[in-house]
Amino acid sequence: MSRIRTLCLLFSVALTGVMALAEGDAAKGKPDAPGKSQWRPLFDGKTLAGWKTTQFGAHGEPEVQDGTIILPAGDPLTGINREKDDVPHVNYEIALEAQRVEGNDFFVGLTFPVEKSFASLILGGWAGSVCGISSIDHMDASENSTSSFHEFKKGQWYKVRVRVLKDRLEAWLDDEQIVDADIAGKKISTRVEVDASKPFGFCSYRTKAALRNIRIRELTPAEVKAAEKGDEQGEAKDAKDKAAK
Repeated sequence: MSRIRTLCLLFSVALTGVMALAEGDAAKGKPDAPGKSQWRPLFDGKTLAGWKTTQFGAHGEPEVQDGTIILPAGDPLTGINREKDDVPHVNYEIALEAQRVEGNDFFVGLTFPVEKSFASLILGGWAGSVCGISSIDHMDASENSTSSFHEFKKGQWYKVRVRVLKDRLEAWLDDEQIVDADIAGKKISTRVEVDASKPFGFCSYRTKAALRNIRIRELTPAEVKAAEKGDEQGEAKDAKDKAAK
């Protein structure tokens, strides 16, 4: 009986040690899941270090309040962009949380690199509900195949994630995938109004917006391979569906 109690005690001590190591790893910022790279924060929650006000003209002055970046309503645009080109250009993900505080137009205009070009994810544009990528083959988010409509409530936080691959752009709003675009052989560009956001930046249109928890990570080779395999399977399914019609 004494031996059983001793074994139980040793198991308990070992389990405690493993949990402590796991907590230590989390505190050091190691990846949450095996096979995934570490997220790199682009906003420290306190200052606009690494960012500068985008010179749109007639813009508001961005500031940090209570751990969030506030973009005041501009006339028409207000934004921030990176001081340096310090982000990947392909095979990476961006994540953040965003809120429409006041106003009725887009509160997320995220401009990001796509290899040697740039694109923008628009959330809540064209009077409040249009989402999509601007631009693909010279068609903006209101015109191309990525266009969708979503209702946004003022004062509510939304989780946003964008994935940039060589031949595909993807985006999620909370847990819903809203963009899955094959861009192989297509012209990727930004609308001239937001060119000043390059190489990486955010803007809002006649709308007060709030941003927080902005981060970025490069995809691992295994993740890129898995994503490309998923694309091939999706294309094969599309071809099969078309053939069946």
